[in-house]
Amino acid sequence: MNGYFNIIKPEGMTSAAVVAVMRRLTGEKRVGHAGTLDPDAAGVLPIMTGKATRLFEYLTDKEKEYRAVAAFGSSTDTQDASGTVLETGDCYPDPERIRREADGLTGDIPQRPSVYSAIKVGGKPLYARARKGEQVEAPERTVHIERIDILGEKPDHGVELYVVCGRGTYIRTLCHDLGKRCGCPAHMRSLTRTRSGFFTLENGITLDEARQLAEAGTLREKMIPPDAPIRHLPAVHILPKYAKAVAAGAKLPLQAVPDDAPEEGVPLRAYLNGAFWGILIRREDQIVWQAQIAPETEGSAGI
Repeated sequence: MNGYFNIIKPEGMTSAAVVAVMRRLTGEKRVGHAGTLDPDAAGVLPIMTGKATRLFEYLTDKEKEYRAVAAFGSSTDTQDASGTVLETGDCYPDPERIRREADGLTGDIPQRPSVYSAIKVGGKPLYARARKGEQVEAPERTVHIERIDILGEKPDHGVELYVVCGRGTYIRTLCHDLGKRCGCPAHMRSLTRTRSGFFTLENGITLDEARQLAEAGTLREKMIPPDAPIRHLPAVHILPKYAKAVAAGAKLPLQAVPDDAPEEGVPLRAYLNGAFWGILIRREDQIVWQAQIAPETEGSAGI
């Protein structure tokens, strides 16, 4: 199975555990996820299977969407509800103050995540070092937040947020920072990722649905083709007479794609007789393979 399964991860499960389940259900050895979700978070978790794992760096995961609940009244060392309380306060902000301060957290902003994060320092995840009692601090980095909408109030001084942001953004840090700006300690109570690039809640399935489909022998019907999430890349169409060279993974002359005039250095979706074969890139007067994904049936490529 060379493709993707858009799994809606449940709360309380690690991303690695989802990968393990999908490895068993698909029978594929090569299975991975694109974009980790914390165990307490739910939502969209793209799972790559087979040769589609070679396409990870080309996925359109730069823009993500989340629904989160920020809880005012306490901050924690993990910046979410699972952590130890560090500070409390009862200067609860009104909705207008929250909206105004949220606007100040959009654009390119600095973020310093909790030490209980997967950011690596010295080759080790921060959370692993923090749990050993090491004195560590997460590095500050710049992230991009496109928009923050206030969706409404929740019980116990909670506020639901809708966030559109770039990759690398920590929503729990956003909730923590929103509390600081509002003058009241806050943490993230819950989180659901609703979109990760191409992948959305609407085109996803739950793990229970994946298990049922696997038992019925129809899981493949929910597999997303390997080229579907990379349609933002330009396409080239290889002449049929180069089919044997394509099958061998050989370099191709520019004449192999006479109708497409590829730009040098730009990753290209490569097709032969309508079948997707992977990623090519032009280097001077040749085009070479960056990642090859042979079609499920070689006959479809005219070999």
